[in-house]
Amino acid sequence: MRFKLFLAAGSLAFCVAGLSAQSTTTMNGFISDSHCGAAHSSPSADATKCVKSCMSHGSAPVLVSEGKVYKLKGEEDAVKSLAGENVTVKGTVDGDTITVTSVEKS
Repeated sequence: MRFKLFLAAGSLAFCVAGLSAQSTTTMNGFISDSHCGAAHSSPSADATKCVKSCMSHGSAPVLVSEGKVYKLKGEEDAVKSLAGENVTVKGTVDGDTITVTSVEKS
């Protein structure tokens, strides 16, 4: 009886741990800024200039992907260097925030 109880408790703990683990996701989109958001969703000279200007005044970088705006955490220098560009972002998604593990121009 104790063995079955131990086995059941162990299985439950394993299942709960599996549900709470976040997996890495790859997303494609455009690096905009939190002020303009989805108003800029593709590269152009005007969009890039605006995004870089807003970031220089403190606006945070965001990813616009399929019309949705995601906040970005981590890899700040790499993300900012690609302002106004189409990118591929890898990271974990939690709601509307992506914790970035890598970002590259696409």
